[in-house]
Amino acid sequence: MVAVRDPGSTALGRQLRTVLLHTKEHLSPLAEALLFIGARVQLVEERIQPALAAGRIVVCDRFHDATVAYQGFGGGLDVRWLDAFGRRAIGGLMPSLTLLLDVPPSRGFARLRRPKDRMERKVRAFHERVRRGYLTLARRDPRRIMRVDASKPERAVAAVMQSAVLKQLGRV
Repeated sequence: MVAVRDPGSTALGRQLRTVLLHTKEHLSPLAEALLFIGARVQLVEERIQPALAAGRIVVCDRFHDATVAYQGFGGGLDVRWLDAFGRRAIGGLMPSLTLLLDVPPSRGFARLRRPKDRMERKVRAFHERVRRGYLTLARRDPRRIMRVDASKPERAVAAVMQSAVLKQLGRV
């Protein structure tokens, strides 16, 4: 298994992650989207495609849907355009399973045990739009995106996730 984070698992991704999450500069939703997509292209080419070609399982903390949810639904970019552009940029490579850990933003932020990054400091309405966006994506693609109620206790959430992954791998 290969575990990666998006962005952050390549040299370029680490640099762009710093800009995206810690810059004091204002970034427009389009600038954010293009930076995330650029980092993702590098991740796919440098880490994901080679791992898949070697028959390895790849686990990623977030991927294309995050850009659609955050910069599209949350930031107000055209969701259809962003989805099409982002998919084209990564050669259509999409996860076979996406676990959507769904929790109301206020509850999620109450669990945070570190200072908020630039994205997390955005207004509550932004985060509500992002959540609705993710739920919309899950309704549109229920075979790939599985909503997990992350407001439940950690062990219960982990058990649901483990079961879904094992089922996906044909081990259940």
